[in-house]
Amino acid sequence: MVTEKKTGRKRNVETVILSDPGKVQPQALEIEKAVLGALLLEKDAYSNISEILRPECFYDKRHELIFEAIVGLSVSGRPVDMLTVMEQLKKNGNLQAAGDLLYISELTNNVASTAHLEFHARIVAQKFLARELIRFSGLIQGKAFDETLDIEDLMQDAEARLFEISQRNIKKDAIQINTVINEAYAGINAAAKRKEGLSGISSGFTGLDRITSGWQKSDLIIIAARPAMGKTAFVLSMAKNMAVNFKTPVALFSLEMSNVQLVNRLIINVCELSGDKIKSGRLEPYEWTQLDHKLNELYDAPIYVDDTPSLSVFELRTKARRLVREHDIKCIIIDYLQLMNASGMTYGSREQEVSMISRSLKGLAKELNIPIIALSQLNRGVEARSGLEGKRPQLSDLRESGAIEQDADMVCFIHRPEYYGIREDSNGRDLTGLAEIIVAKHRNGATGDVWLAFKNNFVRFENCSDSNGDSRDFTSKMTATPGGDNTSPSAMPPIGNNEDFIRQHNDGPLPF
Repeated sequence: MVTEKKTGRKRNVETVILSDPGKVQPQALEIEKAVLGALLLEKDAYSNISEILRPECFYDKRHELIFEAIVGLSVSGRPVDMLTVMEQLKKNGNLQAAGDLLYISELTNNVASTAHLEFHARIVAQKFLARELIRFSGLIQGKAFDETLDIEDLMQDAEARLFEISQRNIKKDAIQINTVINEAYAGINAAAKRKEGLSGISSGFTGLDRITSGWQKSDLIIIAARPAMGKTAFVLSMAKNMAVNFKTPVALFSLEMSNVQLVNRLIINVCELSGDKIKSGRLEPYEWTQLDHKLNELYDAPIYVDDTPSLSVFELRTKARRLVREHDIKCIIIDYLQLMNASGMTYGSREQEVSMISRSLKGLAKELNIPIIALSQLNRGVEARSGLEGKRPQLSDLRESGAIEQDADMVCFIHRPEYYGIREDSNGRDLTGLAEIIVAKHRNGATGDVWLAFKNNFVRFENCSDSNGDSRDFTSKMTATPGGDNTSPSAMPPIGNNEDFIRQHNDGPLPF
């Protein structure tokens, strides 16, 4: 059956397949009766299936109305039995539509036991999902025949609706703590055996790893900065460290650059050749030799790049699952969050859409049990402030910050004072060629600052100690609140050997 609704010039065609010729919609009427009968007999039965079933899951309209009455009674804390359900149906004006008194009383006759209630409820839920998929495919089929509709909009709408259907069936039961304790203990043992003592994936940046203990499984990490701070250069340097140095498989979704542009920047990073020479191909003979030699590091590196423009949350979920399954990806990087879209869904504001995106990324990190690192833009609040401290980013500078700050397990900022013409700190320390990585939020650990060397001509970040001829020792400092969100950090012993520098920047004596 095809129904059309016209609004002005636009036409919205909705197609619902009630039944294919010779086929019956997926249903289990006898099981629906058994579920309702069990609910009428057992006073606490509803709590066992409340997360599995909703009224619309029932194929028979009478059953839907009866279950709706049961839900109403349970939510209001009133007892559920045959008499109270009938009274609720009368109150709703649905008693006759629900099959009258005789039909409702007969529901309990064939229920021998309520022991299999949950199993029966899941069968009803599965039949409902099957009908939803049939309805969804019919809807998309009907719209596909309408040549007035834009095919890209239709695909976005299809992704959104299918995503909604898939989300309905994602349930995770509570488990006894012993299993989790064993898993946590195994993780502690594994970290103890590592030379560097990290429990997560190393970024290759020593100071940052000391604060984070490596990127942790199921964490959503936001790395934010103003334009031209080097966000892409930072994650490319990190991806190279992970994949080349530590053989950790990494997936990089680039919404801003093409695969070739991304790999060219990676070549510049690894081969230490200027971007202009890579673009023009005008290399000296020794530079060709250097290129050929260094490129061997990148060949067969477990780095997987995807440059799908305007990537949707639904597409990312599908691609990420496949990458983890087929290539055992251990970390996903997204460049960058504000260029994603929420699967064609309609929102009242961009902030609401970003909220859905960040929430979905956190959910995906938990589902795949890997860290997801997403780059994010900062608003212009930084530009309005002056001075060395004024230019340092803050959590409030995050664009559409509310949801991102809330969903992220960790928020890091990239700050290069040199970009703003600040070449010395308040103590006369040279800041040329340095970048400050600010761990502003860390849900499960310390916050702090890390200084890295930034090689602008090679678009590369590296540890200060790795910089040839650089004698400056900008060590990391960190603060922590035991077991908290670091809202009121207390001083921790600084990391590193440069006590004089740390003393100056803490504006006081060392805490030990």
